Amino acid sequence: MADEQSGQIVNVMKESRLFPPPAEFAAKARIGSAEAYEQLWNEAAKDIEGFWGKMADELHWFKPFEKVLQWDEPFAQWFAGGQTNVSYNCLDAHLGTPRANKAALVWEGEPGDSRVLTYQMLHREVCKFANVLKKLGIQKGDVVALYMPMVPELAIAMLACARIGAVHSVVFGGFSAEAIADRNNDASAKLQITADGGWRRGKQLPLKETVDEALAKSPTVEKCVVLNRIGCEVSMQEGRDFWWHELMEEASADCPAEPMDSEAPLFILYTSGSTGKPKGIKHTTAGYNLYAKKTTEWVFDVRDEDVYWCTADIGWITGHSYIVYGPLTAGVTSLMYEGAPNWPDEGRFWEIIEKYRVNIFYTAPTAIRAFIKWGDQWVEKCDLSSLRLLGTVGEGINPEAWMWYHEKIGGGRCPIVDTWWQTETGGIMMTPLPGATATKPGSCCKPLPGIIPEIVGEDRKPVPTGSGGWLTITQPWPAMLRGIWGDDERYQAQYWADVPGKYLCGDNARCDEDGYYWIMGRIDDVLNVSGHRLSTIEIESALVSHPAVAEAAAVGRPHDLKGEAVAVFVTVASDFEPGEELRKELKLHVRKEIGALAVPDDIRFTNALPKTRSGKIMRRLLRDIAAGRQTVGDTTTLEDYSVLAKLRQDED
Repeated sequence: MADEQSGQIVNVMKESRLFPPPAEFAAKARIGSAEAYEQLWNEAAKDIEGFWGKMADELHWFKPFEKVLQWDEPFAQWFAGGQTNVSYNCLDAHLGTPRANKAALVWEGEPGDSRVLTYQMLHREVCKFANVLKKLGIQKGDVVALYMPMVPELAIAMLACARIGAVHSVVFGGFSAEAIADRNNDASAKLQITADGGWRRGKQLPLKETVDEALAKSPTVEKCVVLNRIGCEVSMQEGRDFWWHELMEEASADCPAEPMDSEAPLFILYTSGSTGKPKGIKHTTAGYNLYAKKTTEWVFDVRDEDVYWCTADIGWITGHSYIVYGPLTAGVTSLMYEGAPNWPDEGRFWEIIEKYRVNIFYTAPTAIRAFIKWGDQWVEKCDLSSLRLLGTVGEGINPEAWMWYHEKIGGGRCPIVDTWWQTETGGIMMTPLPGATATKPGSCCKPLPGIIPEIVGEDRKPVPTGSGGWLTITQPWPAMLRGIWGDDERYQAQYWADVPGKYLCGDNARCDEDGYYWIMGRIDDVLNVSGHRLSTIEIESALVSHPAVAEAAAVGRPHDLKGEAVAVFVTVASDFEPGEELRKELKLHVRKEIGALAVPDDIRFTNALPKTRSGKIMRRLLRDIAAGRQTVGDTTTLEDYSVLAKLRQDED
């Protein structure tokens, strides 16, 4: 067992199943063998500037860059001196090619309405809206705030901002007025874009009403553009509020893309901070754009004929990088869906896959666990034979959910790319490559070319193979965050001060004897039980491998003897009854799967776990409940406050 001083984490989960890429898939893949991957990875590791300099030829440049990388830790400049434009790379670059009339965005609304925008059509809409922005006084460097449903106009607005050099700040269309105002004020946003409302599980969400409340507390916002999505009545303030369709009627479709410096800010994306103050993660132009493109091509092995569907909301980094910027720069057909996965019933996702003959499906482990809970009957009604590749994103996937996804959704024939990355990294960092990597259920496998990870203990020294510790990245990469908006000090302190010379990811991980990486949860999700450091994700995986458990979250609570006791919150599968018998059975199951050390002291049954709107379990809140504390910190991303109230009521 590891000792407390070194900061290593005990590895208790064993997973030996191995799934090689199907030969047929590998034969056609962009990177079709382990040797091809190794060659690419070694090339990047040996000469990072030469590697990315060569890749950068794939972007359009108004002015060539002078230097691939200027690194003044922790501040990077990629492709310094060059000028490009992300909107140009997503749209104009395809216009003189056969892709001009190919579907760029395929959109399905929750009520069943749909639209298809070809690259040519999308280019026209983006140019028109870019002229609308100019007419409203938006200039290069101004911040535009977006609070919208999942409709094509959200992508159009983002690309229009990029076209003229405005910086966009997308706030997920379910946040409170307070959260919108906080983000608007932090970014000094000048313009707000929203819709009258949106659809969610058959209900109308009053987005404009929420925005009106936010704008009363957002003094820097001068004007507001409103999309008519659901046709509900809204109040329009004269001189401040404008209808999208009225502005577009008068706008010209001629708007050349503005040459932008490589390091010009492209967007700000706010992520919750444990202190309660959201952080505005800043991403810039060329490096981010190139990395989003290359990772889309490598990881999803995209082909011209593919229909690719990432189920994330564009309000999160996954939607920015892998619905909009990566796929469109790579010339892919990207599917967007507006609504919930269980509306009008639990079969909606599978019906969409069948309807559009989706080939690549990228979703979250949280969603997969919900699909399992809803039952296989919904999957079995639909023809999923068009699928050739599956992906997961958002948090680690437990092996049992991986196996269900592989067998029930992929029919045993589709490789799964289990991707690890963050808002801060801008793009995927570690993942299997579908034609090259033999996958292990629950492992994000290997780093992509140009990414060099290292796992260190609390003593800042590398840990032995197989031991867990803090995950760090040892050298810069093109899509890395360039800072926290308006707060370089916080950026330095949060990501670079703890382990000198390395980016601290905030996640625990281990690397096995085959060089495969396993994410073991956030650094603050480690339990210290009797001097042994245990990963929450391993305890949760053991619980979920029991047929009665749909979902589980493990946290620590103070304990006089052990230091910390293991408390778990469990959502039970529909065929099982929560109660004392099941509680005993689950404790025995964890003992058998992991060992006595990890057996939970408390098991609490709950109908739902508190999650962010992107589906991540908010363990920080569960720790407060387990310890009997009042909840502290930022809860603006919490999906359903009633879940917290219910958990508090159920406290013994």
